[in-house]
Amino acid sequence: MKGSIGLEQVRELMKRYLEQDGIKQAIDVSAESLEEALRSASIQMNVPIARIEYSVVEEGNPGILGIGRKAWVIRASEIAKKTETGEFLSEQDAFADLQAETIIKDVDGEALVRLTHQGAMLKVIPPQGKGRRASEKQALDKLRARAVREIDEAAVKRIVQEAEDQWMLAGSFIANPSADATVFCEIADQEMRAVITAMPPGPGGCDLSKEAILANLKNNRVVYGFNHVAIQEFENHPVYKSPYCVAEGDKPVNGKDAVIQYFFEAEHSKVRLKESATGKVNFKELNLIQNVVANQPLGRKLPAEKGQPGKTVLGRIIPAKNGKDVPMPLGKNVHLDDNKLTIFSDINGQVILANAKINVEEVFTVSGDVNLRTGNIMFLGTVIVNGNVEDGFSVKASGNIEISGNVGKADLEAEGDIIVHQGIAAKSGGHVIAGKSLWARFIENARVEAGDFVVVSDGIINSNVDSNKKIICQGKRAAIVGGHLRAAEEINAKALGSAVSGTETVLEVGFDPKSKEKQETLQVQTDQIRRQMDDIDKNVITLQNIKKQKKTLPEDKEAILQAQLGRREDLERELEEISKEIESINTYLNNLKVRGKVSASGKIYPGVKINIREYSYDVKNEQKGITFFLEGGLIRSTKYEAVEDIDVKKGPPDAYKTN
Repeated sequence: MKGSIGLEQVRELMKRYLEQDGIKQAIDVSAESLEEALRSASIQMNVPIARIEYSVVEEGNPGILGIGRKAWVIRASEIAKKTETGEFLSEQDAFADLQAETIIKDVDGEALVRLTHQGAMLKVIPPQGKGRRASEKQALDKLRARAVREIDEAAVKRIVQEAEDQWMLAGSFIANPSADATVFCEIADQEMRAVITAMPPGPGGCDLSKEAILANLKNNRVVYGFNHVAIQEFENHPVYKSPYCVAEGDKPVNGKDAVIQYFFEAEHSKVRLKESATGKVNFKELNLIQNVVANQPLGRKLPAEKGQPGKTVLGRIIPAKNGKDVPMPLGKNVHLDDNKLTIFSDINGQVILANAKINVEEVFTVSGDVNLRTGNIMFLGTVIVNGNVEDGFSVKASGNIEISGNVGKADLEAEGDIIVHQGIAAKSGGHVIAGKSLWARFIENARVEAGDFVVVSDGIINSNVDSNKKIICQGKRAAIVGGHLRAAEEINAKALGSAVSGTETVLEVGFDPKSKEKQETLQVQTDQIRRQMDDIDKNVITLQNIKKQKKTLPEDKEAILQAQLGRREDLERELEEISKEIESINTYLNNLKVRGKVSASGKIYPGVKINIREYSYDVKNEQKGITFFLEGGLIRSTKYEAVEDIDVKKGPPDAYKTN
């Protein structure tokens, strides 16, 4: 029958577990997400995530392609309890283990008799749990069974009552030294075990004591590995005529070889699909690229362990082998820390394990198309696509993007240049954003933004294109037909508009497109707020008229009136803030010193609308070889002025060079 777990026993065991766990130390881990930080901590600590407790030191922010990115930092420590074999226990197993160690078994007490040269000795072992105590009768019966005479019954009674688990004199017997028990020792298993074989005593012979056993072992040169528990048990319950192990040596333990822990998925081809909150899987997000940032830990060597020598029962040392070292897998763009054990990234990029070395690549190459096979691409470096970017997919890079084929209804975003060797046919969808310049053969039905230039060789058709510098469309068939194009400095093409197309072509220069767009957005907000204020004014006037007529308003309508008045005050404050922002943008745009011009080396057709700053001009007649500019508050024209920018004339940059 199982006993209950006592509170003190639980405390003692938990104290022991905590002492065992006390060697564990907390570590700080940083990563792009909380999930990756926990995974990294799991790898570094060599424990399952389920056995890690952590606190958030710094909450992360993903940013946009590295801008404003902030890593998650957590402080993690192990909470698991290990078994003797080093395996982790689950919570259920740990509690079961705790119960097993604290269960009090029901064991009856026992009276033991041993004959010695001092006389007949009696020991009474107390019961355990709900076991029964040894009785005085049991003690007397055992003494008489060993031919003990002159039994001290008073002493027996006291020994039984006290049950102190100690040998005490209880009587005498007729000794016969020649009949004493004897013991023989054998050294076995290549000196790893000492085994005794005892012969029982004859009539009047004395039993073996633990001191006699230890003396026999030492006489046989046994000096190590004594099993005192086994020897005491033999004294209490002798085992005769059978081998009985009383000492064991320690086997040598060879040291573990050094190993490399990787803080990333070493099998870089492994697909890690992500589920949404609703459980749906986006098969475009395959997570094949493992982005890392400069100074991010990528791997750590667990040094080889020294072997622990063994020792035989005769005291002979058995040497152990030390673990073998392994070289650090240093590849490209990585370095070691001061302790020469942890590998860090030198740059932002993709971490991969190639030829047993950790490398960080600053260029990610897609051998074919960006499609379901590759999933969406997001890379902290330059992306080279040797095929097309199919509809519905995205490519984002903190460096450059170079695409050998076409771009469909897709999203491209790069902090550097975007180079499309064929064209962009976005089917009125997708979005292309270049932090620097965009180079393409053609742009059709697309939305494009560039921090510097937009350079196209064939044509721009029905597209919305913004450039903070120039939009250049030069080539044998270069034309801008339809759409809305805005550039701070210049729009220059072979042909502007079309003789047959009825699509409106709007060309705007002389201002910052981003600020202009912001201004337009704020103006829309202003109009919306004014309409809301008009509606509120109508409601307020109606309620106030009712109040004048009836001298008072019902409680619910009075609450509505006050709420409307409060809402109007909020809208007035919001309108005032927006007006200040619009005024600031107007001041900025008016102070821009860019000249702003629109040029056609070939023809410009009727229907083209030109805006230079706040001035507009509608082309009524077909003209040839002409440049429009602003002078004296009027849009004037002159002979065609060719593109002067040397960077544009040099052609597309090398995609491998972000700067």
